[in-house]
Amino acid sequence: MGHRLSKITTRTGDDGSTGLGDGSRVAKDDIRVEAIGTVDELNSLLGVLASESPPEALREILTRIQHDLFDLGGELSVPNRRVMNEASILRLDRELENINRELPPLKEFILPGGTRAAALGHLARTVCRRAERCLVTLQRETGVNPDSLRYLNRLSDLLFVMARELNRLAGVPDSLWQPRER
Repeated sequence: MGHRLSKITTRTGDDGSTGLGDGSRVAKDDIRVEAIGTVDELNSLLGVLASESPPEALREILTRIQHDLFDLGGELSVPNRRVMNEASILRLDRELENINRELPPLKEFILPGGTRAAALGHLARTVCRRAERCLVTLQRETGVNPDSLRYLNRLSDLLFVMARELNRLAGVPDSLWQPRER
């Protein structure tokens, strides 16, 4: 692949608009741009999580997900484009099952936290849910690839079990939610 970004500063967005992958321009607060930005935020947060030195198997999963999220951002930047597919969803399902197999079953809700890496995993899960909500809004307005919605839904589940696994591997137990007595 050649140099695709030869010039970073174009000044074309100085008026509050941005260009999509199909050449059209939209406002920077358009729901499509919000969705792209939230997926990008999630990708960046996964980079922070990967920098916490997780076990190699989890780092490989995170790297694959980062590539998927770039694909998803590309898909979103070109209206009516479809990149995400069933195979990506099935891969997340397999990874989720493999990680969850090692975890004790949950009988209560847990608080996000534990180790720094696990806390970042929980934070990534919440950003993933926000990205999913953006896609739901975009779906209502213009339509999106249903596999993209399914991917983000599965990814948030995977990030939840990954956070639990990071705590388990560090010997830190889940912190159970203790509701206030009324």
